[in-house]
Amino acid sequence: MSHLLEISGAYKSFGKKRILENIAFNLKTGDILGIFGRNGSGKSSLLKMMFGTLPADHIQIKFDSEIIEVNEIIPRQLIGYLPQDSFLPKGTKVRDIIPLFYNDEEKQNKVFYAPGVSKFDNTKIGKLSMGQLRYLEILLVGSLDHPFIMLDEPFSMLEPLYKELLKELLRNLNKTKGIIVTDHYYRDVLDVTNTNFLLKDGHKIEILDPIDLENNGYIKTS
Repeated sequence: MSHLLEISGAYKSFGKKRILENIAFNLKTGDILGIFGRNGSGKSSLLKMMFGTLPADHIQIKFDSEIIEVNEIIPRQLIGYLPQDSFLPKGTKVRDIIPLFYNDEEKQNKVFYAPGVSKFDNTKIGKLSMGQLRYLEILLVGSLDHPFIMLDEPFSMLEPLYKELLKELLRNLNKTKGIIVTDHYYRDVLDVTNTNFLLKDGHKIEILDPIDLENNGYIKTS
């Protein structure tokens, strides 16, 4: 089933500094949206505002044209969110973590038998490489029933192998979900996204081509 997420009127200030100014965008299932911006541009703040863990000065969220209060996002399981910092207990083995997320055996198997997981399923979370950890976290979040997921810096510090596994995973997930990705590894993001924008000086700038990132000062000119 196709769904539509509409964000409008997103404002956020910290003290006297306005970091988000009337940000608006739409995302439907099947889309992968890339959000770019330098540190402090408001990327993570925007995701947290949508998820309800950071108070917004103002934001309107619509799900399939229905206005949704921010405090309904988590209980109604509309948006899954992967923050930058790991959320898994370091002393627990991977094979013991997966059943904690899913009672359904089919969903458990979807994670257990995903490419690459068998190589570290007997390893404790704290002993995983960064690539293994982020890949596992995204598998866990992506296998939830939520129609939309947000991934904050999923490619950062990943080994090349896991970057490619992650890209393939995202291409499969977006068949049934809408996905938002923020990351400074812009080439990896552009490999999987079909729509992108840049946050700069509080405003949204559409990115239609990689040269737009260069022209707006996000990446250095060659």
